[in-house]
Amino acid sequence: MLMKKCPKCCATVENEAEVCSNCGNVFPENRPFSKAGIAGFICSVSALASVPTALFSYFVMMISDSARSVRFFLILSVVSSIAAVICCLLGFIFSLKGLKDFKKENLRGRGIASAGLIMSSVLGGIGATAVTIIVVQALIIVSILAALILSPSSSGSSSSGSSSYVYREPSDWTSETTDYDNQIMTEEETTTDKRTMIYGTGPETINLWSFTDEIPKMVGQYIRQNPEFADKYTVECTIIATDGGAYQTALDNALAAGGDTAPDIYSAEAAFVLKYSQGDMSKFASPYKDLGIDVDAKIKEADIAQYSVDIGTCDGKVVALGYQATGCVMIYNAEVAKDVFGTDDPEEIEKITGAGSGNWDKFFEAAEKLKEKGYAAVSGPSDIWNAVENSADKPWLVDGQLTIDPKREKYLDIAKTLKDNGWSNDSESWNEPWYTDMKGEGPQKVFAFFGPAWLINYVMIGNSGGNKIGEGTYGQWRVCAPPVGFFWGGTWIFANKDTNKKEGVAELLEWITLDCSDTGLQYLWANGLVDWDNDPNTTTAKDTVASAVVMAKSDGSLDFCGRQNVFPAFINGNKYASAKALTPYDDMIGGYFEDAAEQYATGEVSREEAIENFKTNVQDNLWY
Repeated sequence: MLMKKCPKCCATVENEAEVCSNCGNVFPENRPFSKAGIAGFICSVSALASVPTALFSYFVMMISDSARSVRFFLILSVVSSIAAVICCLLGFIFSLKGLKDFKKENLRGRGIASAGLIMSSVLGGIGATAVTIIVVQALIIVSILAALILSPSSSGSSSSGSSSYVYREPSDWTSETTDYDNQIMTEEETTTDKRTMIYGTGPETINLWSFTDEIPKMVGQYIRQNPEFADKYTVECTIIATDGGAYQTALDNALAAGGDTAPDIYSAEAAFVLKYSQGDMSKFASPYKDLGIDVDAKIKEADIAQYSVDIGTCDGKVVALGYQATGCVMIYNAEVAKDVFGTDDPEEIEKITGAGSGNWDKFFEAAEKLKEKGYAAVSGPSDIWNAVENSADKPWLVDGQLTIDPKREKYLDIAKTLKDNGWSNDSESWNEPWYTDMKGEGPQKVFAFFGPAWLINYVMIGNSGGNKIGEGTYGQWRVCAPPVGFFWGGTWIFANKDTNKKEGVAELLEWITLDCSDTGLQYLWANGLVDWDNDPNTTTAKDTVASAVVMAKSDGSLDFCGRQNVFPAFINGNKYASAKALTPYDDMIGGYFEDAAEQYATGEVSREEAIENFKTNVQDNLWY
């Protein structure tokens, strides 16, 4: 006979007994639990976990300054919110069914079903609100990203001012095989926005990634000079244009994936270099010292501008260096200078315009004299904006808070002063009137432009209206130090910390960025001796390079500038430049501020309204 114990007095009684014969305790019925009630409770607990996850993810997304983090937490918040709503709905339905089971079928689990019903009801309201907010936010973010990706971008002369080259679209790339030096280089076109150039025939492969063919062609130059390098290494160069962020996305994925196809060498331009030198992706960069390069001594020996070194430095270690100098000068029209000031001598013009003063007072005094003679001081306010923005002492974001440096805020008054006094032609950079002013064919002949050497070589020369002295404004221009020092653009080169080709990588990087000899890239480029296309009959523009030592010993005379040696002015321009206010968001934030300044200058809004509109634009689009 089966026996059981009374839970109250522990007396042993028959298993079928309903009442304890010792104490009179009534035994509970052997009723099963409601499965629906249990399911409702489990769903409600799941919702309890999903709602905080959704809210936490949404909060982290809003304060994150990393695009990758924003995407991850955005997806996590949306998924968690939807899961919360579904779990709440199922929890409510199952819990309600559990209560009905208790009443109709006398099943157990009333307490569990009741708890599930309460939790699902309360959390349902929160979850529904959360998912509505998050989905709306997601749609806004997706719309912004789509607008950025689909927006047209110009080649070489983009309004961001971050590039110093004339880019070639994929459709312009041709498939070819170049036969020289025992066919050490081959080139092939792909059907995507990716282009491959291969140099050398060695057994060890070095992967190089870039957004133009400039650095790959430097490799070609090095191999022509050092054929033994080609016998040891094959350098496979991957080129992806920066349009729509394609290069950064592909590079990020390749670095994260690692392996044999990951880049050993890669480059970044000024617009996004901090992401790779000091930001999220800096963890992949190798210090130059770790490659065996005596980088500190060689930087000093080459006399590389401090701004360029600062940009490529992470935690006190140099992880990237540039090969060109993009410190800026004032590019002025000598004929206008003679007519108004009686001289076109660079040293005298520097005194007249306040070179190196750090302010625009003397330049504006000169602007009034220029106006009296019927000339414009500048083509448009944006010519001065580049100098103002990039000479600030504080970045746009300080400790995650939007900050307007006093120098940048003063641009509001500068833009309005230029407008009110008629000191410019009111053009905008990278638009047709700007190019027209370079030809000297605008409403007023323009006295000055401000920029680095690439502005001369790749923009002004092609828009001067001539190809030799005496044609258009070709030959009329001179350069001198600007009133305010700044840099504009540039490209930095990195090595992957995981590369197993350190010796070959170091050899290339050192030759491109630090070699001051007459056979180094710096000297060859400064003197127009780089044979980009393997054709001895073609010449290369003389460009300003990272090494001031190289520029000091090189011939920087340009026909476009009346055969003036422009290098001394650029050496000074590099020394004046600073990178302390640089952030990865400068293009977008600066664009909003320039728009606000234009609205104020034209009288559309007050000064206070312009600043408020700027802050609103940044907050709405960059989550600050």
